[in-house]
Amino acid sequence: MFTSAAAFLPVAAQAEEDPQRVYLPDDIVVTGDLQGYVGNDGSTATRTPTPIIDVPQAITVLTIDQIEDQGVTQLGDALRFVPGVTMETGEGHRDEVFIRGQETTADFYLDGLRDDAQYYRSLYNIERVEVLKGANALIFGRGAGGGAINRVSKIASFDAPEFGAAAQVDTFGAFALTGDLNLPATDALAFRLTGTYEEFANHRDAYEGRFYGFTPTLTAQLGANTNLTASYTYDDDQRVVDRGVPSLDGLPLTGFDETFFGDTEYNYSDVEVHIARTRIDHAFSESWSINASLQFADYDKFYSNIVPGNATETTVSLSGYESGTDRQNVIGQVNIVGQFETGTIGHTLLLGAEATSSDTDSIRDRALFNNGADTSVTVALEDTITVPAFTLAPQRASATQLSTFSLYAQEQLDLGLVQIVAGLRYDRFDLESRDLVANFDGARVDDRVSPRFGVIVKPQDNLSIYASYAESFLPSGGDQFTVLSQQAEALEPEVFENIELGVKWAPHRGLLVTGAIFQLTRSNTPAVDPLTSLTTLDGESRVEGVELGLVGEPVDGLSVSLGYTYLDGEISDNPDPARIGTVLQQVPEHHLTAWAHYDVTDRWGLGAGLIHLSDQFASNSNAVVLPAHTRVDAAIFFKATDTLSFQVNIENLLDEDYYASAHGDNNIQPGTPLNASFGARLRF
Repeated sequence: MFTSAAAFLPVAAQAEEDPQRVYLPDDIVVTGDLQGYVGNDGSTATRTPTPIIDVPQAITVLTIDQIEDQGVTQLGDALRFVPGVTMETGEGHRDEVFIRGQETTADFYLDGLRDDAQYYRSLYNIERVEVLKGANALIFGRGAGGGAINRVSKIASFDAPEFGAAAQVDTFGAFALTGDLNLPATDALAFRLTGTYEEFANHRDAYEGRFYGFTPTLTAQLGANTNLTASYTYDDDQRVVDRGVPSLDGLPLTGFDETFFGDTEYNYSDVEVHIARTRIDHAFSESWSINASLQFADYDKFYSNIVPGNATETTVSLSGYESGTDRQNVIGQVNIVGQFETGTIGHTLLLGAEATSSDTDSIRDRALFNNGADTSVTVALEDTITVPAFTLAPQRASATQLSTFSLYAQEQLDLGLVQIVAGLRYDRFDLESRDLVANFDGARVDDRVSPRFGVIVKPQDNLSIYASYAESFLPSGGDQFTVLSQQAEALEPEVFENIELGVKWAPHRGLLVTGAIFQLTRSNTPAVDPLTSLTTLDGESRVEGVELGLVGEPVDGLSVSLGYTYLDGEISDNPDPARIGTVLQQVPEHHLTAWAHYDVTDRWGLGAGLIHLSDQFASNSNAVVLPAHTRVDAAIFFKATDTLSFQVNIENLLDEDYYASAHGDNNIQPGTPLNASFGARLRF
């Protein structure tokens, strides 16, 4: 593998060497097609041209090289190799994760702009994935309590025309086809088109589906100091909704890892996503620049499912529902960046504003059994589950209108040995909601100021020792704000506080070693007082942890990505004393990830991967345990010519039985057994 020789150089200097990646703002680090496993662009964390080594925050970057070496096509599969991130099953129809113990379906971003709908995200048009750890409302606004996941798009470049195509098929019969065409039309205009078609299959009895998407992009130089980028993405996803297996006696139900606990004619999801965006970058001078982005997104989603519940040795309970969501988001963002000096002090100043509008209509109908008398039914526990007849009845219908307005300012001071990052963000969060079933109109306005402060000590250019404090908040409408209940209307936002001490060291330009200790406190959490039965904001939880990482090329021909987290998360305060000390759901004490690629010769290479998670609770009930597991992967790479390569990826090489994720105590996803995928890639 090739690692960019520009890694850890000042950002502006790298942009001059390779102008292919112009991202937040226009003199940000640019990386070539083969960049190795090291990510050196920290601009997402600051909205300024900042190397990742100078960001006072833990960040994991999955480069396109690592993603391709692992043979993954979906975001969730890639995130399994990020320490400190554990996967929620997402009810079988969406991306959902825990970051430092904080669950989210909405803290997903595309090129720094919010992409918060509930759906599965493909990687066919992505250059890299960035996972930023810890609360940081200054950059991302509401949410992002445990962190944020940002996908960086492929864009059209002015280099020579390039074409890429890839195909892969696995032993279950799943396959994926992708294409990527970059075409410079003139010296000032370039086009790019990426697309994919994928069909799904796995070891489960009734799982199938398909995904296709395409993204045309345009890059235009409107003048010597002005660039325009524009793109449109269309994604269409249809798949079976698989809610996994129930639990029994405090553990996942065994012996039924292939059994589908649903209705093969009813459990499915259908999602269409349209995202159109444009961005303009202009440099007033060598010191001052501005960028402005506008994004429109339309998400149309429907899913229906029968869901397993409590199980015995001979029976399992079933319930069900269907849900539809239609959302339109409009986001406008402007950033002004100044880089200048006053005497011996260097300044990087960010001034920004963001306004959003989001309209969401949602419905939910529940299944009724026994001629409409019951919302659940108990059936025999067998290899093939028989679902009795059911009807549907309205359960929820709502319409919400959300508008936000934000102003933020951040200063990065370079004092030589010491650097300081400090800023404030003001957010106005205005939510109006109508519950059409309860006939309740709710409204709430929250005004929040979120600080960020960090100190970086740099004994030498390739070493940073930092301390940081940052806050974020989550309004009472939740991360999806589909409806605002009468109870939630009266509640203040939850608050997240992240305190972190860390170190980043680049022993050479192709290697980055990181370490951090942190404490993340979530307060103002709604909790029920057992004496009064009233909901208060006296709930609090705390996650303390250690994170270690090593990524890059320690020796020629060997690329590695290693990570480890120790997490200790529990409820630290609650009006019910019995809840204090409860371990937070899906927060394993130990989480180890590893991936390596070694070039044996110029043509042959080997790969190996490992994921280990210790025991974790499926929910905050602490009643069901997901046992510890270790998954071992392997790969073989063969470069047939300068343009054609082949690879074989083996997942779960040791064929371990494990349970990969959960959604509560009775929707537990069995891990995939031993399987292999075969891929070919063409570039010229």
